[in-house]
Amino acid sequence: MSAPYARVALIGLGLIASSMAHAMRRAGMTAEIVGTARSAGTRAEAAEVGFCDRIVDTPEEAVAGADLVVLAVPVGAMGALAERIAPHLAPGATVTDVGSVKRHVVAEVSPHIPEGVHFIPGHPLAGTEHSGPRSGFAELFDNRWHLLIADEATDPQALDRLRAYWTDLGALVDMMDADHHDLVLAVTSHAPHLIAYTMVGVADDMRRVTDQEVIQYSAAGFRDFTRIAASDPTMWRDVFLTNKDATLEILGRFTEELFALQRAIRTGDGEMLFDYFTRTRAIRRGIIQAGQDTDAPDFGRTKTKR
Repeated sequence: MSAPYARVALIGLGLIASSMAHAMRRAGMTAEIVGTARSAGTRAEAAEVGFCDRIVDTPEEAVAGADLVVLAVPVGAMGALAERIAPHLAPGATVTDVGSVKRHVVAEVSPHIPEGVHFIPGHPLAGTEHSGPRSGFAELFDNRWHLLIADEATDPQALDRLRAYWTDLGALVDMMDADHHDLVLAVTSHAPHLIAYTMVGVADDMRRVTDQEVIQYSAAGFRDFTRIAASDPTMWRDVFLTNKDATLEILGRFTEELFALQRAIRTGDGEMLFDYFTRTRAIRRGIIQAGQDTDAPDFGRTKTKR
């Protein structure tokens, strides 16, 4: 069995990092949790919540003596952060991240990782629209996939140790190539978020529908769009700027599909619409069967723990 981590440094103290800390305690891990964040207000709030053993002012202080370092900041900030902490990383430590884009993170972080320190990028496919130190909860990763990025140069013992850690947090762990990860996430997350932002923006621009009507008469579909569109704007700005090729490829395909649906509606092609909706309905069934959502009418979201 892989040795547990003795000290874990969380750099960035939002939803993912705070949920990691709560899940660590639920799992009975005895690791010391040291946290830091760029904002003094965030550090004070995290100290008040109490999910870290120590809150320090700088990343350099946080990583000192840590055998696991988690970069939980927007992907656009990771390169500069890695450069700052590099001289202070302990030999044999593992550095990982929780960013939604992987090729950019690998390119920005890897050059700064010292010899003898292991960098294993990661991405937990779990989240809510909430952010900040108070948003975390121990169950966030339960039965959700955590993707690790490794190649032939990755130390197998360090990889096994990190895999075991995430399994103990409740996650299902899998391996994926960085470029393929970014394409998969463009399909399953990045493009859907951009579409959600667009739909909410469209409603805001439709002057024939008042703001009060949009709010008061929102059907379930639009409510889900607004939930997604409430996500952290800094994080999503960086996601689209750093995964633009894959996202643009999927958006191009989406545009083609949208034109086909427009044509079917315009020409009254009910057979095409029925067949299309039947195929897409099967995707929903597959997600439920895979245990990645519930078939409850409200998707179980009224019971979501925060």
